[in-house]
Amino acid sequence: QLKLVESGGGLVQPRGSLRLSCAASGVALDHFGVVWFRQAPGKEREPNSCTSSSGVSTNYAASVKGRFTMSRDNDKNTMSLQMNSLKPEKTAVYYCNVVNVYWGQGTQVTVSS
Repeated sequence: QLKLVESGGGLVQPRGSLRLSCAASGVALDHFGVVWFRQAPGKEREPNSCTSSSGVSTNYAASVKGRFTMSRDNDKNTMSLQMNSLKPEKTAVYYCNVVNVYWGQGTQVTVSS
């Protein structure tokens, strides 16, 4: 069974950067498309970045395009999300998701001075 574990969250100042990681076990992650979601306090969970299993197609929400980048490390069976120029409104718990079924536990990102 596929298990996902996110890491890399923390406190960062506005305009700072963080790199989140989604580590998979049980199944090779490169067989699947991956979606990164965020859930801000009091808000619904929403997607912000997604990539196909082949990696040919990667899409970003308009609010993060040009600042967020997804990348795979197949040797480590992980999917990363590089987040640059972070804004306070990006404070949220970030989750990775596979086939809309498998979720990690989330990692907290707090953007604050």
